[in-house]
Amino acid sequence: MGVKMLPAEITESLPEVTGWEKIPDRDAIHKTFSFHDFCEAFSWMTRIALLAEKMDHHPEWFNVYNRVEVTLSSHDVDGLSQRDFALAKLMNDTGN
Repeated sequence: MGVKMLPAEITESLPEVTGWEKIPDRDAIHKTFSFHDFCEAFSWMTRIALLAEKMDHHPEWFNVYNRVEVTLSSHDVDGLSQRDFALAKLMNDTGN
């Protein structure tokens, strides 16, 4: 189980995950990834799904053609944890 991050910790961690934004009305972060086509987007989602399973931390995501919208929040702590930022970094490093 993770530990819920304090607002100051979230503010400090956000610059480390380029393109991610805090959702104003929710204790979560969000980013939209764009790819060349559906195959590239779905391939990325498959790679992330396997890594997320190993982390036992699963994203909320939505895919339409070449776009993948991702929201991260740790349900076990009812907010953001370091696991969310670790997965966000991994997605950035694996993404486009």
